[in-house]
Amino acid sequence: MINLFPLARPFVHALDPENAHNLTIAALKHGVTGCFGTGIDDPVLASEAFGLRFLNPVGLAAGFDKNADAVMGAQKMGFGFTEAGTVTPRPQSGNDKPRLFRLSEDRAVINRFGFNNEGLDYFENQMRALPEQRQPVGANVGANKDTEDRTADYVTGIRRLYGLSDYFTVNISSPNTPGLRALQSKAALEDLIGRVLEARTEKMAEGHRYIPMLVKIAPDLLEADITDIADLAQKTDIDGLIVSNTTITRPDTLKSAHKGETGGLSGAPLMSLSTETLGAMYQATGGKVPLVGVGGIASGQDAYAKIKAGAALVQLYSMLVYEGPALVHRVKRELAALLKADGFNSVGEAVGVNHR
Repeated sequence: MINLFPLARPFVHALDPENAHNLTIAALKHGVTGCFGTGIDDPVLASEAFGLRFLNPVGLAAGFDKNADAVMGAQKMGFGFTEAGTVTPRPQSGNDKPRLFRLSEDRAVINRFGFNNEGLDYFENQMRALPEQRQPVGANVGANKDTEDRTADYVTGIRRLYGLSDYFTVNISSPNTPGLRALQSKAALEDLIGRVLEARTEKMAEGHRYIPMLVKIAPDLLEADITDIADLAQKTDIDGLIVSNTTITRPDTLKSAHKGETGGLSGAPLMSLSTETLGAMYQATGGKVPLVGVGGIASGQDAYAKIKAGAALVQLYSMLVYEGPALVHRVKRELAALLKADGFNSVGEAVGVNHR
């Protein structure tokens, strides 16, 4: 594998973070990945979750490719699946710039984008253009900032994109849209899940296939919140939970001058908190609800820690800023070695082993 990122990193990091991100999306859109691998995954990495099969359990988290511009370029990097979005019904510019900050000393990122995206019309066209032969692709849907009935926005997104993605993620945990996280309360979430699942039922009645529905939650939940969400996930037909989004907390260990910026913190400092929340949710659901572990993954060991805590799949994003695209292949290689060293024949055998 040729890893060009170490050569490019000084130039990339000399750019404004958001400009660098946009340049990366443009490069991936045109097939430039920065590294080249065999494309063959170790069979031990083959995974299954919410009715879908994956060549490997390492996915690209939402937020990286908001408009589904670079799905196939990202898949060429070696991801087992990709999640595009968050997309809202109407285009919106998001919060004022600057809104993306590298915390290099902490190997972290703070963002306060605010669901900036081109809207459903653009996103739908991008999804329709994807080839049928691909790894699974998820559509992460959200609500416009100025919408009164935010649940209606999620339903609109699902209805418009139904049949174009392999699964949906209902993003109710971004800290950058005021009031959005209130949808994680029991009553609000129960209503939201009910209306989302009703939209799926309607689509299936029209002859469409079953598409899994996931909910993405925050890492900052109280124990009572975890209990409520776990209860709803088991009582309804929600297919899985993504744990977790960025955090609004700020660990005392942060060193960067940007540590006080408003927004969601991701990267290395999120690894511990997100994994603790993941483990708590696995225990609260009794391992009956598939979980996707996200937050701070920078190695195969990190991915393995989330799997052992209860994740059937994992996703990464922020650590690509510091490690580059070669991170994907390294995580897979290290994870495969760890699974074999512990005598596991598949990812599934290791899921939640810490709580058995």
